[in-house]
Amino acid sequence: MAKRGRPRRGSLQYWPRKRSRRIYTRLSHWPHVKDVKLLGFAGYKAGMTHVQLVDATPKSPTYGKTVMKPATIIDAPSLFVLGYRLYKKSPSGLVSVSQKISDKIPKELNIERKSKLASSAEMKEADDVRLIVATQPQKSGMRKQKPEIFEIAVGGEDFSKKKEYCDSLVSKEVAAGDVLKPGEFVDASAVTKGHGFMGPVKRYGIRIQTRKDKQMHRHVGSIGSTVPRHVDWRVPAAGQYGFFHRTELNKKVLLIDSDGRKVNAKGGLLGYGLVPGTFILIEGSVPGPRKRLVRLRRAVREQRFAPAELKYISTDSKQGK
Repeated sequence: MAKRGRPRRGSLQYWPRKRSRRIYTRLSHWPHVKDVKLLGFAGYKAGMTHVQLVDATPKSPTYGKTVMKPATIIDAPSLFVLGYRLYKKSPSGLVSVSQKISDKIPKELNIERKSKLASSAEMKEADDVRLIVATQPQKSGMRKQKPEIFEIAVGGEDFSKKKEYCDSLVSKEVAAGDVLKPGEFVDASAVTKGHGFMGPVKRYGIRIQTRKDKQMHRHVGSIGSTVPRHVDWRVPAAGQYGFFHRTELNKKVLLIDSDGRKVNAKGGLLGYGLVPGTFILIEGSVPGPRKRLVRLRRAVREQRFAPAELKYISTDSKQGK
């Protein structure tokens, strides 16, 4: 008789549910782009508002009509290019070969220069190059001094052209408008809000037991079978909840502008303050609480370019709402 089988039903969700190693994320996967250009940017989550725009989604019931949408405001001061890092391919993935760091790092960034110049031999070994950038929080609306340092991948297929492009950007600033355009889609990555040690009801969403359940209400009904004498790891249990690394795909960029007054509420955004300069307006929500660094990456999944026709951006104060 033939053996009957089926795919596993249900999802294990995100596992393990443990704290992120640092307060801003790492990106290990980047889209494949033929043009030589930066594939990502970053900014600080300032808050949310609502906008009115023309629905440009084909086959939508409201296509061509003005609809109201929630939007996230990201304070996006320019990034300072510290240098670049060279990588070579190996059976276990990319391995760092060498790096080049700028001699002209602004004093306000408080970054110690640890230079390691690449030799000609290392240049020949390298297969890929990634830009090393630092945020400039002193140009944002926060009272923050310490910058975040991370890598951004560069598109293209020719290594020499990619390295030449990185050389041209060292010691310069990269603005949001140089990387992203309104109407394109991005993937947003951030570390979510931390809740600490939580029980299984909050952590997994299990139902609360009734009054007859052994006077224990916020617990699982069964922790498994008698044999084997071991609690399976799938059983909901108390533990760390929040401060997770999460990525949301295909977020539409509605607007990139250098005038923060277009989104600032009277008295500033709740829990953040005023956006002094460049901001990015993204349709919908993104991971993380206010003041958390949000990394934006060109969408890995292919999406069509759809310019957003904004009619109205709310600047009403959200105090008490």
